[in-house]
Amino acid sequence: MPGASFAEVLLDDIHPNRKQPRVEFNEDELAELVHSIREIGVLQPIVVRPSQEQGGATYELVMGERRWRASREAGLASVPAIIRTTLDDDLLRDALLENLHRSALNPLEEAAAYQQLLDDFGCSHDELAGRLGRSRPQISNTLRLMKLPPLVQRRVAAGVLSAGHARALLGLAEPAEMEKLAQRIVSEGLSVRSTEEIVALSGGLRRASRSSTVREGARHERLDYLATSLSDRLDTNVKITLGAKKGRVSIEFASVDDLNRIVAALSPGAD
Repeated sequence: MPGASFAEVLLDDIHPNRKQPRVEFNEDELAELVHSIREIGVLQPIVVRPSQEQGGATYELVMGERRWRASREAGLASVPAIIRTTLDDDLLRDALLENLHRSALNPLEEAAAYQQLLDDFGCSHDELAGRLGRSRPQISNTLRLMKLPPLVQRRVAAGVLSAGHARALLGLAEPAEMEKLAQRIVSEGLSVRSTEEIVALSGGLRRASRSSTVREGARHERLDYLATSLSDRLDTNVKITLGAKKGRVSIEFASVDDLNRIVAALSPGAD
């Protein structure tokens, strides 16, 4: 690896990545890692860079905070590390990519990390999708979770509500309605599909008046909601158009593999 070296680095010479998107660490999983490190040591080196902070630790973590934390709990004094120079605009991306690939972030942490990249480095949704290897709709749909009221966000972060439930709740117009339905999801064990149906039937999207002209607008609003729901479910762009005699649903895909993924999502029970 260009500009990189391998060394055994004292744990006290390392401080955490200040831009680490992950804020919660599963205690049971961490305890298992501590036991593994005590038994067989650290198998995968962490990645650090020279610290940019004055008067503190020598190195800053880029990747491997779980291993760093577990090594401290296991009583180690040092840890194997790859030392490399990493630019600021790569630091959060590297930490985010590692955690995304390990499925370690909850949906709210992932959304917050995306927003941090957008704010800190001036990325567009398309640029961010390209840098992280994700689809633009997936980035945009995840970022929408930041619009949830705090009570619902906490439930998503705790894993009580899934990202699918959260995206369905965003179809409601009022935060109080979102919180009320979130409570029903928890107490009644509602599925994502049931939640989507309740949102659709509730008229909570943006309640229109009873006039015929407004009802026509509400019908198109309903189509927009259905298109957004399908986009969320399929992680791709979906458009729904309605003509005088028939309608059309257009689903975008990037490759044959992506098309197969979409077909599988549309037919979850098929072999």
